[in-house]
Amino acid sequence: MTATPCFSIAIGNTSERYACRGDQTLLGGMEQLGRKGIPVGCRGGGCGICKVRIEAGRTRCERMSRSHISADEEAEGYVLACRAYPQSDLQLLAVARMARCIERHLADATRSPT
Repeated sequence: MTATPCFSIAIGNTSERYACRGDQTLLGGMEQLGRKGIPVGCRGGGCGICKVRIEAGRTRCERMSRSHISADEEAEGYVLACRAYPQSDLQLLAVARMARCIERHLADATRSPT
């Protein structure tokens, strides 16, 4: 029995990194960061809330709704994190609703009390 490889995933919006197994979705690994602000919707590729762009690295993707990821977007590296599995270390950028959620959480966490 071979061990499932674990990859390093870098989130460009927040400069965070997390570990994600090759048999785990990018969203599943991201949830292990254990903080609020990571939007989780249907987990099945239908809602589009977990849209990210792969900036570097390789993924394997399951079927995604074309209403959220067009063929052209997929060719440009856009995926739904709930349907994408890392195949190498990755750099990703959260976009649309996911970007607003994680960037807002980062801003709230870095504000100093007045």
